[in-house]
Amino acid sequence: MLRLYMTELLWAVIPPLLLLIYYYYRTPTAPSLARVLLFFIFGTVSGLLSLGLEWVFENVANSVVDWQKIQRSFAGNALRQLLEVGSIEEGCKFVAVIAPIYYLRRRYRLRPSTVFLFTIAVAIGFTAEENWVYLFYGTASIFERVISTPVHAMFSATWGYALGIAFWLHTNSYQDRKLVLGAWLNSVICHALVNIVSSTGGYPPLHLLSYGLFPFLLWMFWRLEQLLQKLLGKPPITLISGNTPSQRYWQKGLVLFALMLGGNALFGIFLLVESMSLLSHQQLFQIRVLSFILSRLLLNVFFGFLAWIIYRYLRQLARHRFL
Repeated sequence: MLRLYMTELLWAVIPPLLLLIYYYYRTPTAPSLARVLLFFIFGTVSGLLSLGLEWVFENVANSVVDWQKIQRSFAGNALRQLLEVGSIEEGCKFVAVIAPIYYLRRRYRLRPSTVFLFTIAVAIGFTAEENWVYLFYGTASIFERVISTPVHAMFSATWGYALGIAFWLHTNSYQDRKLVLGAWLNSVICHALVNIVSSTGGYPPLHLLSYGLFPFLLWMFWRLEQLLQKLLGKPPITLISGNTPSQRYWQKGLVLFALMLGGNALFGIFLLVESMSLLSHQQLFQIRVLSFILSRLLLNVFFGFLAWIIYRYLRQLARHRFL
């Protein structure tokens, strides 16, 4: 039993730590690794705090209305994701970043990229705590938790970016506070949207919306990378470069199409791995099953390859445009 708990703990913590180290070495102005890991620990604590606050919210809401009954409907679940899950979890991560930064700013002038890295560290620490809870209670597979490792960092990227800019400018103005609040609300909405769309499988009339989940996640990952590029002083990766409105609309349509292709290629591979996990070793090596796996794998790889071709085409157009 102890060995099982340790295995679950390792699967919960190691993938997030590897992702954190990846972003740490991509940030030339990063502080010491020990300090970044401290923010990772703050993130795990914020995850535990959010669990407690969500429990309090559920009890208070149930004492006022029949909250359990309300959230069984799609609209009620959407309301819960927005008011409870998204707001509390993004709020806890925000506090876990801003509280220690207020202390550090007395001694250092923190670069925007450093604040952004601290935000990623907290978000990934939050993910590690969430992974452990899901694995401990058996409500998600190891594969599901591993592929969701960057999701909380993608949610919090906008307010981490805004916070970094605000602390660097050191103006403490109304515009700075407005920028940070708007970015935080954006994160709450994106967080709620992902949870809502991922739950549409339980509502048959809306289950087709689930095909928008992975394209949306792919776009959020793209946004995180673009924000990091800006903070590191690197030129953004341009895809929309048309001179006329019609050219720009065409290129935006291609971007959306590439996101749908690439996102659903990932979604297809995710579903394939999930279905394979239900099979025994003997079933996996049956000719019919192997043929099905290979055909679905090649189909999704083909869709992903088409998305990559569109991406390279748009990059090539942008290079010619700005030469």
